[in-house]
Amino acid sequence: MSIPAGASTPIILRLELSRSTASFAQIATVIGDTGGDIVAIDVTRSDAASTVRDLTVNVYERSHADRIAAAVGRLPGVRVLQVSDQTFLLHIGGKIETTPKTPIKNRDDLSRVYTPGVARVCMAIHEKPSRAHTLTIKRNTIAVVSDGSAVLGLGNIGPQAAMPVMEGKAVLFKQFAGVDAFPICLNTQDTEEIIAIVKALSPTFGGINLEDISAPRCFEIERRLAEELDIPVFHDDQHGTAVVLLAGLLNAVKLTGKTLESCKIVVCGIGAAGTACSKMLMAAGVTNIIGVDREGALVPGKSYANEFWQWYADNSNPFRLEGSLSDVIEDADIFIGVSGPGVLKAEDLKKMAVDPIVFAMANPTPEILPEEAAPYVRVMATGRSDYPNQINNVLCFPGIFRGILDCRASRVTEEMKLAAAKAIASVVTDEELNEQYIIPSVFNHLVVERVREAVIEAAYASGVARKETPSKPRASSPTPI
Repeated sequence: MSIPAGASTPIILRLELSRSTASFAQIATVIGDTGGDIVAIDVTRSDAASTVRDLTVNVYERSHADRIAAAVGRLPGVRVLQVSDQTFLLHIGGKIETTPKTPIKNRDDLSRVYTPGVARVCMAIHEKPSRAHTLTIKRNTIAVVSDGSAVLGLGNIGPQAAMPVMEGKAVLFKQFAGVDAFPICLNTQDTEEIIAIVKALSPTFGGINLEDISAPRCFEIERRLAEELDIPVFHDDQHGTAVVLLAGLLNAVKLTGKTLESCKIVVCGIGAAGTACSKMLMAAGVTNIIGVDREGALVPGKSYANEFWQWYADNSNPFRLEGSLSDVIEDADIFIGVSGPGVLKAEDLKKMAVDPIVFAMANPTPEILPEEAAPYVRVMATGRSDYPNQINNVLCFPGIFRGILDCRASRVTEEMKLAAAKAIASVVTDEELNEQYIIPSVFNHLVVERVREAVIEAAYASGVARKETPSKPRASSPTPI
């Protein structure tokens, strides 16, 4: 996404300048003529033949930075070594690190942290494995696991390219909920290998967050791991999206005076997120859901090669509507898009029921832009931060895992997810609720604690919490033994 007109962002040009041929005055002139603004100059290396300087330059978009770098690089005696912006600089060396909780100052400390004292702790866990939740990082640590097959909107870019996203997820876990998370990107996209690797790694962790694994493999991987592990497994692309979507819809329908259970809902894009969102809505009591994908509406009684489409068709569309999105959206109360840009047209919105609700969540470009939809919809939400009502998974996963770890849940139940959605919705008070504010900000400090408390309560009610008594509220750090 481009920087808005009138805004600027700094880049750093690292230049190697020949002492004999390069002219800094020429460099400054070229940058000025190209529309850049030099705000700082730093010499990073100097010898008899050349100098290396970092020039901080304000630009207004990435293509502007490229033009400046190209123009400077054509000058005699100048070599452009690197062009960095604040985002790239933030990622240098990664975004997370491991630090010890206990400093080792003398031999006595060493003997307790490591040998010989640690042997007693090892044997205590050997005698009672559940003690690992108390005496190791398992108590507060999860794995963020990806194979790099469905990263953001970038597609199958592989495990190494996926690492910045997984590191970022780890930062969010720690920042918002005090959960220690470690990124694990696997150099395989084989379903059985991924399952085997995660199972082998599981003794270290208190939970598994699956991330950016393509459909339909993600369904099988999550199902198998949830069945075969004794720690919770949560695929955020599916269930995080579904939880936050439901939270937004619970508040949106309040504005229209409708009940969610009575609404006709059309879901466009029946992949991982679309399926999970639909299952969440079904769990919330919705019965009239129509799924639409490349072949049009999924209809009960028809056969589909995709087994997950087959399940969807068999469990939705009670009135057996057929045709395209434009056909089945007539009289729909709610549209949910997890597909691609431009799929929904203004003409489609005109066919919807009174006070239509549109959640167009394709990123970075939604199924219809809010500006186009505005004349026809009552409530609009997207996945973007530059429009109101962002459906952002950050509202969900920190609090869910905080609650999971604090009650030592063995798995994530449907009741826990429903409780999380209702908790997120509850942060927006009746006085605050309006068409531009149906979902709280990711920076609202109430969100994590509300979700945590709701998840713990639901875990005990579901019988999956293994801690003897519920923990006292403590969102920013691990609960005491």
